[in-house]
Formats: sequence, structure tokens, C-alpha cells
Amino acid sequence: MKISRRSLLATTGAAAAGSLLARTAAAQAGVDGSKSAALFLKEDDGLVPATVDRLPLEWHKGRVKVLQEYLQDQGYSGALLSDRWNIIYFTGLFHSTTERPFMVFLPADKMAAIWFHPGLDRDLVKSWWATETESYFDFQHAEGAFPNLGKVQQGEKVNLYEWVLKGLKKRGYDGKRIATDREQNSRQKESAAKIFIKTTEFGSISDRCEKMRMVKTPEELALWRRAYRVFDETHAFARDLLLAKGTDLTDYELGHAAEEFGTNLLLKGIRRDGTPHTAVGVELGVGVRVGRGTGYPHPNQFHHNRIQKGQALQIAGGVEIGGCGGELYRAFLLAPWTDHQKKVWTVSRDCCVMQKDLSREGIACSTVAYQIHQHQVKEGMQKYIYHRPAHGMGMEGHQPPYLALGDYTMLEPGMIFSVEPGLYDPENGFGVNFSDGFAVQSGGKPSLQMSRLPWSEEWCLVKL
Repeated sequence: MKISRRSLLATTGAAAAGSLLARTAAAQAGVDGSKSAALFLKEDDGLVPATVDRLPLEWHKGRVKVLQEYLQDQGYSGALLSDRWNIIYFTGLFHSTTERPFMVFLPADKMAAIWFHPGLDRDLVKSWWATETESYFDFQHAEGAFPNLGKVQQGEKVNLYEWVLKGLKKRGYDGKRIATDREQNSRQKESAAKIFIKTTEFGSISDRCEKMRMVKTPEELALWRRAYRVFDETHAFARDLLLAKGTDLTDYELGHAAEEFGTNLLLKGIRRDGTPHTAVGVELGVGVRVGRGTGYPHPNQFHHNRIQKGQALQIAGGVEIGGCGGELYRAFLLAPWTDHQKKVWTVSRDCCVMQKDLSREGIACSTVAYQIHQHQVKEGMQKYIYHRPAHGMGMEGHQPPYLALGDYTMLEPGMIFSVEPGLYDPENGFGVNFSDGFAVQSGGKPSLQMSRLPWSEEWCLVKL
């Protein structure tokens, strides 16, 4: 779940009011999540939560070393990275991207980071791992114009891609083989031919970078587990509040109360003093929807509806610490439910359990999807199937590979997937969709579950 600055600012006032109402109700009811937490699954997988707030710089440099081995093997002199997630993965520099070009060059033969960045990021770049830096004032940049240096002038507009290439040329990369994490478009190819005197070949390593990010290291998995530990407690709080004050609240109020609880819990153990590079990649968002809104996979309506008996309800959201973490949803039925609602819920839940067992090293993504969809159809659910069972998860949210009929990628240890064999019945005003994080393990074992939340009727089928 990604929250934009625009949407955050637009809803701050309403969110504060909603969370205050629900927080007051929670305090009055003595809700702290402990009752639901007593139902948590016991972890026996050996994955210990990390104690760090982010992956250390040495971890990122270790990933660079792995990339350098590949670059040298393929005859590349270095890699020019412009994709935000690749830059964060290989350098550890968390940053925002807009229309402003932001790139780093990683030489193949030495541990160095050569930055080409907009002026507004100068403090972030220079206070991190920066061997060399070059900056432009802003997009669109005028030749020689640096108001921050007292140089205010209306110069010729600078082609910033050519500006980066000139930076590589003066560092001796004219005539070399350069890797990029994005395919060059026709204009960029023209720019390269214009700037470089010698024949300079560019080749894409996008797939290589993506594959490295797809397969998580033990350090990443430990940080994922830490993030999920916080979100387990957040879900427990939300469930306890639902049981205590359900029909007194809207889905909006329940969601914001849980988000505030979770955020406070998340930040308790994270160093944050306002300086750059602390409390980075930190997110926690909770969304609750009840009734008809659950009947659509990606609804476009605002959720602000009174919680009522006889409805379906979903508590959903995502969490990250240091960019590590993912989704966690649970689908509820609020008594009294119909036999049809119970059947749809049961099939969806059973498919989640199937996914955990089926997702093993060496199995094709398509095979897992096939068996889950086959079970859905066998149970008469074909009318309610809207999408594939799962997507890979990473720092950016959705990430390859996909548990989809057309994806024949073989599962490898360290890949993490969402858990979403959801079923939707908009005609009857409800839907059921779960999610979690399932990490593929080595040795053909079933996937590891990141959360401690049960899949049980006791957790999800409740009486208010």
C-alpha cells in the first residue's frame, strides 16, 4: 500500500477526526490487541526478526560486488542506474523521484558511486556513499544557472541525459561498454552517438537487476519478519476493536485507529532524530472496507460506511521497515452470514493454505496458479474469479514473478509472494480476499509465512 503526498495532505484533517473517534472508543473499551494476539500462530521456522532499522551500507556494497562480477563477465565497464528501486537496492540511498533525472554510475572495477543528481538532493547524496558527485540546479536546467551559488541567468536549456553522458566521457568511458538498467530510447541513442567520439556500446541489465531484487537475502528476510511482527499486532488491535465497538464505528474509523496504533508501535523501536538516512523506507497503512465495497478487487469508491452485522469486512494494508515488508489482509464475515457467503469465504481461505503448500522451490509459478484456479472452478466459484492468485512482492510493491497461468518462472528460495486467491460477488454485495507474505524456502519445503495471523474461522468469522 503506497500513500502519495497529495492524498495524505488531502485527507489529514478527516483522518485525524476519524482516528480520534475510534481511538476514544478503543480507550473506553480497554482495547490493546492482547485478546486477538493470544490466537497468533506459533512461529517455528527459525527466522529471527532483525534488530536493525535498515540494511547497512555494507550489505548494499555486497550487492554491488555481485553485480560487478556479472558486469566484468559480460565485458561492461560499469552500470548506469536510473531506476529508483535499483538505486536504493545497490546503494542504500533512499530518495524520491519526480521528473528530475537522478542517476548513479557504478564502475565495474572499483567500489565507487558516481552520482548525477538534481540540486535539491545534494544534502542526501553528499551525506551518504558518494565517491564523486555532479549536480544540476533543477529541471529544466539552464546552462550555467545555479541560483544556489548566486548565478541567476537564462541560459540554454540543458539536455540532462547528454549532461550525464558528458560526465561519463570525461571520466574515461568513451569507447567502453556501458550497462544501463533501462533500454535506451531512440533519442538517447542519438545523444550517445553525439557525445561519444569512439563507438560506445550500451546494453540493458534491467532483467539482471530485477532478478537480484526478486530473490531476497537472509538479511532482507529478517527485516521483513520484523516489519510483519508490527503488523501482526496492528491487526490484533483492529480485530479487538472490531469485536468491542464494531457497529459503533465506520470502516474508515476502524482503519484509521488501527493505522495510528500500528504507526506508534512501529516507530517505538526506530531511531529517528530528523537527520537524513534514518527512519527510511518506513510505511504502515491500514485500509478497512465493509459491505458492498468488498465485492470489487480494486474499488474506486471512498470507504466511509457504518459497520453492520451480516456483512463482509476486510482489514488490509502494508508495512515496511527499511524498505522491507509487504501486504497483510484478513477477510471477515460478521454474523449472521449466509451459506453462500460462508462457501465463498471457505474456498478463498482454502486456496491460501494451498498456495503455502504448493509454492516450493523448483515449481513453476504457472503450476501453482493452475492448481489454485482448478480448485476454485471445481468448487463452483468460476463466476467470482477476477484475478491471478498472487504477485511477487518487493520494495516497490508488486514485483515479478507472478503466480499466474502465463508465468513459467521457477520458484527460488527467497522469492516472496502475496496471497490473494480472492473471490468477489458484487451482485450479492460482498467479496473475500486475504493476503500475507509467503517466502519460498530451500529444499522443497512449503513456503514460510511472514505473519503470525491465523486463517481460521475463529479469527475471521465473528459475532458482534
